[in-house]
Amino acid sequence: MSGRGRLALCAFAATLMAAGAMLPLVDPATWILQAAFLLAVQSGVGALARRVPLARPLTVAVQALVALLMLTVVFARGRAILGVLPGPEAFQQFGRLLNAGGEDVGRYAIPAPATDGIELMVIGGVLVIGLAVDALAVTYRSAAPAGLPLLALYSVAAGLSGGGGASWLWFLLAATGYLVLLLAEGRDRLSQWGRVFGGAASAQGRTGGGFEPPGGSALAPVRTGRRIGALALGVALAVPAALPALDGGLLGDAGSGDGPGSGGGTISAVNPLVSLQDSLNQPDDREVIRYRTNTTSTQDMYLRIVALDQFDGTAWKSSERKVKDVPDRLPQPDGLSNAVGVTEIKTNLSAARSYKQSWLPMPYPATKVDIGGRWRFEPAGRTLVGDRGQNTRGAQYSVSSLLVQPTPQQLAAASPAPTALRREYTRVPEVLPDEVGDTARKITKGARNDYERGVKLQDWFSVEGGFTYDTQVQSGTGVTAITRFLRQKEGFCVHFSFSMAAMARTLDIPARVAVGFTPGSPQSDGTMSVGLRDAHAWPELYFEGVGWTRFEPTPTRGSTPDYTRAQTPSGGPSSPTKPEVDDSTAPSAAPSVSDSCPAQARRLGECGAVAPAAVQPPKDPGFPLGTVLLVVLGVAAVVLVPLLPLLWRISMRGRRLGSRGRTPADAAARTLAAWEEIRDTAWDHGIPPDDSQTPRKAAARIVRLGKLEGEPADAVHRVAGAVEQVLYAPEPRPGTGLADDAQQIGAGLRDAVGRRTRLRALLAPRSSVRVVWALSARWASFTDRWGVRRWRLDRWAGILRRPSRQRG
Repeated sequence: MSGRGRLALCAFAATLMAAGAMLPLVDPATWILQAAFLLAVQSGVGALARRVPLARPLTVAVQALVALLMLTVVFARGRAILGVLPGPEAFQQFGRLLNAGGEDVGRYAIPAPATDGIELMVIGGVLVIGLAVDALAVTYRSAAPAGLPLLALYSVAAGLSGGGGASWLWFLLAATGYLVLLLAEGRDRLSQWGRVFGGAASAQGRTGGGFEPPGGSALAPVRTGRRIGALALGVALAVPAALPALDGGLLGDAGSGDGPGSGGGTISAVNPLVSLQDSLNQPDDREVIRYRTNTTSTQDMYLRIVALDQFDGTAWKSSERKVKDVPDRLPQPDGLSNAVGVTEIKTNLSAARSYKQSWLPMPYPATKVDIGGRWRFEPAGRTLVGDRGQNTRGAQYSVSSLLVQPTPQQLAAASPAPTALRREYTRVPEVLPDEVGDTARKITKGARNDYERGVKLQDWFSVEGGFTYDTQVQSGTGVTAITRFLRQKEGFCVHFSFSMAAMARTLDIPARVAVGFTPGSPQSDGTMSVGLRDAHAWPELYFEGVGWTRFEPTPTRGSTPDYTRAQTPSGGPSSPTKPEVDDSTAPSAAPSVSDSCPAQARRLGECGAVAPAAVQPPKDPGFPLGTVLLVVLGVAAVVLVPLLPLLWRISMRGRRLGSRGRTPADAAARTLAAWEEIRDTAWDHGIPPDDSQTPRKAAARIVRLGKLEGEPADAVHRVAGAVEQVLYAPEPRPGTGLADDAQQIGAGLRDAVGRRTRLRALLAPRSSVRVVWALSARWASFTDRWGVRRWRLDRWAGILRRPSRQRG
């Protein structure tokens, strides 16, 4: 391995070792495998460019271009030209992902889930740092300044993680990578001075004068460089994989509980809205969840992730609340009375491996959850959240839930909510414009109860208000976004749900916003498929006796609940009446239950339902390794095909001038090869060869046409004399220094011509036509041999087919 090859390998390893400091920040840590692959391709392109060789700035530019193409394939393939070339839409996608990633970094606790935005930031950052390290340490042969980008990579990771815990281990790992890089550069520089001081004889009986002969310690730099590269690469790949994420996880630093298993602790708010708009605008509706349920009516099968109950004027978010271990059976939903009819249903769900969310999507309200892993239960929002990096990636789980079926009369007759609940869920920020409350009161004028007010708000947004559903508008969750939405009347589910919830609170109706998925699309095998474009947000209003109740203000999205479609009941609030439980009033989707099941147990969903069949996990394409490889090969072809003449000349020059051997035949072959290289070099610079001339006349012609003077001219005549010795002398004297003479002649020819001629001699050498001549000669030889063989085969076939003479 050459000196630059060892340096490139060490630069690659040092970058990965420094990137290890970012492993505790993102979960799962599989992103580093993608980063390592892309970084290896980027480093390999740099090695090829330096071997050509290209100019230093051009080498860095080629590496940057390849890195951009790879990032386009991985993160913006659907918006790229031909799926590869980044265009304006691809750069817009990069901008959206970076903005979303920045919001994710500010809102997610450590370790944050590996969202597309965060993955673009970390993988792109590693590639940028890797490019800087490779350019400084290898392309410009200055390893010392390469420590600055490595330090920057570690500093960012340490700053985000707070610098606590075992961060010193990551610093030690990054520092080791930098020191290995410095050592490799030092050994490479030292080896250029010649033989290395051995210090002592390496074998018994050998006297040591401090220097060993060729074949001994002269190879020490090579062996040492290989050991350094192998050690650095092994440490870079093995240590980050062996060390676990060192942070305490999503719940570790968030509260005062005793940790997992104690039933206490708090939860830091994680807002999944940061990627909701990107999900709705994805060019490919990738499947994230597939489920099978035992109800035939799935229009109300919203998969709820989390409830956003705190509105501070800038954003809706989840409050920090106590979490506990998931109980065998979840407690009864808040506010649900025995008078409301419910039916228990059971759903088996399977999440794609590409779907990584800290909150568990499930129907609301769930009564029992069967899932493995580190999950905690948050009672107020009635949600499950992952602990210590646990997420939904590839999760398969079963959920029992209630299909709550209130009547319009029950909702209209609901009594006031408890004081504490009403105070918490009707709070609005002081900066909320009066326009929001005034609009709400104007819309609901004439309504006699909270139910009627909620229905009027829903109908105004979805039908009567003239709103347009548009996912391309500017996102936002604060009071400014709500005010702009009410005036412009364009937005998507975030704007509709947030605005309706804020308006409901101004009317003293407890309200919050739920985030999750609409029911999805039915499949031929009886399952339901939920894709990225099914991501949704909707408001929930609280009614005592029914609990948190879904409304749907977003037009063309989801389904309007049946209890909001019924004719508004007359009269004011009254005592709720219990609906008759018979075949006419029971929902058609109700599973079969035992007749012996008590009514009270049936209402609470404790009778058990017919379990749905298992559901297969969604197909997840995962990391497009095949596509990336095809793109890399395509880029390599585009870059290398025009450089094939140049690469051939470099290879041929190396073979001609690098031949070895001590026999007279080897010396003669070496002399003729050097002369052939000189003739081709002259040809590349505009002096075509003339095979009719003797070596002496050809040398004079090269000196004259090439305008050579001084040492280059003398070198041409020396090589020509050595060739005449080989061709004509009975006992030729071997020439010496032929390779140096050939290089000196090449330098003289380059100095005597203009830049354009030099550039053509480098990139499109005329002597490369010898490749075509050689292929043509081989083809002619092949066809000649095949023609002879075919003539023989035809002759023998004629003999075998010749008919025998028959007597009459």
